[in-house]
Amino acid sequence: MVANKRCLLWDWTNTDGPGHAGVPWAMDKVDFKGPFSSVCNWNTWVPPELKGRAPFRPMVHLEAQLSGGDWQNIQNTKENVILFFNEPERNGISAQHAADVWHKQMLPLRQHKGKKLVSPSCASDPKGQAWLADFMHRVQDNPPDLVGVHYYGTDGKAAIDFIQGVHKKYPKHHIMVTEIASTSRNYHDVVDFTVKVANWADNTDWIFEYGFFGCMRKVADNFVSPAAQLMKPDGNFTPLMDKLMHEVPMKQ
Repeated sequence: MVANKRCLLWDWTNTDGPGHAGVPWAMDKVDFKGPFSSVCNWNTWVPPELKGRAPFRPMVHLEAQLSGGDWQNIQNTKENVILFFNEPERNGISAQHAADVWHKQMLPLRQHKGKKLVSPSCASDPKGQAWLADFMHRVQDNPPDLVGVHYYGTDGKAAIDFIQGVHKKYPKHHIMVTEIASTSRNYHDVVDFTVKVANWADNTDWIFEYGFFGCMRKVADNFVSPAAQLMKPDGNFTPLMDKLMHEVPMKQ
């Protein structure tokens, strides 16, 4: 049986927009009959090139998405899983403020519309995990359905140990690994990390979904690894993307 729990992290720049040409045709090359179960673009709007071929995971990325057209998108979405805040601890958002927003705006989405809500996804460093613990304490009476996790590093076993540690802290919650990737510059090491994590996640029942970063033409910053890119500069997919799209279990 194919474990369908890989989320395609599809950068917003892949979509045609004002002032920039995307590569929407690349979405037609994604095999949605394999292990990819959903698509996220860190935004509230659905990439039109998705064409309903997989569930979309809208995200209330930061404060800007809590009002205006973005909030209307969240209010009107037919999708059933909504992500809340992306690394808020690095964007000047306190756990207290996030909890206030949670109670005021996010919880009604579950109470009145039956949505599943994902906690803020924090970095794996001590600051990020302290922020998450503070938030979870403040919303303990109405906690998220899923806990969001980010992890970047070079050791697949360390990644697994970290995610297991998060689940041990919040054992009643399934985990959604909203971003993960090897930061090694060595492709062999990147493949080893990806294979270890994906095969473990596919066989771990409390992992809801996981998304490898990232499907984009340009390397996002100097922290992430060019060797872990899932898309080439011309919009075609890398061999790593092909492996993620087709292999269950993944092979070295």
